[in-house]
Amino acid sequence: MFAEKKKEIVQKYQLKPGDTGSPEVQVALLTERINTLTEHFKTHKHDHHGRRGLMSQVSQRRSLLNYLRGKDLERYKKIIDQLGLRK
Repeated sequence: MFAEKKKEIVQKYQLKPGDTGSPEVQVALLTERINTLTEHFKTHKHDHHGRRGLMSQVSQRRSLLNYLRGKDLERYKKIIDQLGLRK
């Protein structure tokens, strides 16, 4: 099931056909995984090992967003708006 969702996300955020490594695609995929794990922790409060993985993914997404902000501010603003990450 996640493979289908991943394919949809890649197609939505890719810059050109076949693009799977751009920061936009990576941030979108990480955001989906973070949202899924966040829901998981609402029912499994004591899953501390999983929480460590979540924090790692949040940190990786933050790094990618910092890179994108330094490289191209317009692309950064666009992906933030599309994913609804900040207000």
